[in-house]
Amino acid sequence: MAQVQGAQAEIRQTQVRRAAIASTIGTAIEWYDYFLYGTAAALVFPKLFFPNSDPFIGQLQSFATMFLGFVARPVGAAIFGHYGDRLGRKATLIITLLLMGLSSAAMGILPTYAAIGVWAPVILIVLRILQGIGVGGEWGGSVLMSMEWGHHQRRGLMGSWPQLGVPLGLLFSSLFTSIFIAISGSAFNTWGWRIPFLLSLVMVLIGLFIRLRVMETPHFQEVVQRQKVVKVPVIEAIKSHPKEIILSALVRMAEQAPFYLFITFILSYGSTYMHYNKGFLTNATTVAAVLSLFTVPFAGYLSDRIGRRKMYAIGTVLVLLYAYPYFWMVNTGIAALAFIAIVISLIPHDFLYGPQAALIAENFPSHLRYSGASLGYQLASVIAGGPAPLIATWLMHKYGSSSAISAYIVFNAVVTLIALAFLKGRSEEEIVREYRSAESHLQA
Repeated sequence: MAQVQGAQAEIRQTQVRRAAIASTIGTAIEWYDYFLYGTAAALVFPKLFFPNSDPFIGQLQSFATMFLGFVARPVGAAIFGHYGDRLGRKATLIITLLLMGLSSAAMGILPTYAAIGVWAPVILIVLRILQGIGVGGEWGGSVLMSMEWGHHQRRGLMGSWPQLGVPLGLLFSSLFTSIFIAISGSAFNTWGWRIPFLLSLVMVLIGLFIRLRVMETPHFQEVVQRQKVVKVPVIEAIKSHPKEIILSALVRMAEQAPFYLFITFILSYGSTYMHYNKGFLTNATTVAAVLSLFTVPFAGYLSDRIGRRKMYAIGTVLVLLYAYPYFWMVNTGIAALAFIAIVISLIPHDFLYGPQAALIAENFPSHLRYSGASLGYQLASVIAGGPAPLIATWLMHKYGSSSAISAYIVFNAVVTLIALAFLKGRSEEEIVREYRSAESHLQA
């Protein structure tokens, strides 16, 4: 009997490790594709796909196509949330990985406006929408794959591992962009930008190999065996948990809007208004991403110790306090100060992002968790992440000062603090009982 229990424990630990690795690496690949688009939208797409516009309009058009990917993310959350709660986390995650990778690779061979005219931006928009749908379904499954295999006392830490996909994706997209800016030089706008997109195919093969080796989570196995699968989980989640879905979106505003200003808008702002070198800016975001590899799981770990809500409130206040110093440092024109400003900008964000997965997922029961958590998480893309670079570009054009952008960051932080006060979540006892039930069911 003891040998059987020991073997079961060893198998479980193996699956916990595999789930954490598969979720992290798979998410990193998908976010690599997503961030690569943001970098290209700031640096090359305005000239290649919208060449007939003046620089300001071209930049707006480029960021608008980026925004469409954010609009598509709740659609992806609804589609893959439905299948994730009906068919399982594993199968859904394989489909989202393929969708993202193939869409990005297609961008790498897409002819520009000079070659095929208006069809170039049209096809680019379609591919961006497919990216958005893929990443919209990715987050919920990857987070649940890691959390639902983990121990209930480490929900924050286990939920933070897939969140590492963001800094890893940012790291590789910024790193490869910097490398090919250096290699291709003046030819970057011709062919250099395409190579990082084509590398998506290699990454997809690696991600598929890892994800195929992970078993379905014990929570979903229990849902199936107890016949608790809902016919239309997305509709049921909206009907039974509307408050949690809306508040999950609002609570992300202090994290998501500033994030896309710190890693995407800064590329166009820094090169256009402050005349910093493009490679310098992408190098700074690369170093910021490396730092996040430590601060994201650390924040998730801390949230298991001091509480999810307290950790999240600390991160929100830090974002609020950093809004004005960030642009002040960048605006000095001193490269060293600008570099430091960009590098440390993700620390307040990471204090939010580390515990965020667990904070949101804990609001929903197992049979509706993929749908409910995904919808709440991805709705923030429409109201915060997606419009942020567009709003910042417009504010800068209208007021000619970054102070308006800092005020916009403060506004997002205030909204998050209010939403956090109302997002009470399920009781700790209920969550622990659910975890123990799934563990017992798996052992049986």
